Amino acid sequence: MRTTSFEIDMQLEGWRLFWAHLAIKDADTATLTARRGQVAETARRRFSDTAAISGDPTVAALRKLFRAAGCDPTRYRPASEALLRRLVKGGELPEISPLVDLNNCLSAELAVPCCVMVEGSFSAPLTWRSGVEGEIYESLRGPFNLEGKPVLFDPDGPLDTPITGNVRVKVEPDTGKAWLVAYMPASELDLETAGNTIDRLAEGTGIKIGRS
Repeated sequence: MRTTSFEIDMQLEGWRLFWAHLAIKDADTATLTARRGQVAETARRRFSDTAAISGDPTVAALRKLFRAAGCDPTRYRPASEALLRRLVKGGELPEISPLVDLNNCLSAELAVPCCVMVEGSFSAPLTWRSGVEGEIYESLRGPFNLEGKPVLFDPDGPLDTPITGNVRVKVEPDTGKAWLVAYMPASELDLETAGNTIDRLAEGTGIKIGRS
């Protein structure tokens, strides 16, 4: 089990945030390629079609938490649900970078949004709350309005929402160390399950999973 040394003000009820420190020692691209393929195939076996995804207990619990935060999950899908839909339609997990690839594998396996943030790109204390009017950040898809979305903040402003990532914390191809956070419904997933899953997915990839 992993614990985080970050102080987090959890203002949204029903969530559990899992943290892991990732460090590339000697990335094995062949193993990562095989792992991405295995994860994609597992998702397609798990869900017969895209309609089946919404019936998954974890996905359903996430949708409920999104609504409680003020966000319509059918308009702004959790990143994990969007990822699973692509896989079930026959898509694959793309090769981006070792840390992002592992992040995406964990997201698909747990069916929850996950984010990797460059080490040193944020600081404690952190706050987990709904965004309010006027809050915005430059996402990987352009300016993104955070009002009514579940958002992670640090003292300098918004860090991430489990819908689309923030360029401020973006992992680059040459990034060697990062923090991963998984946004989980506490009713469905615990820290031990998440820790065991990332350990399994990282095995043989050359990515070291640290304990904070």
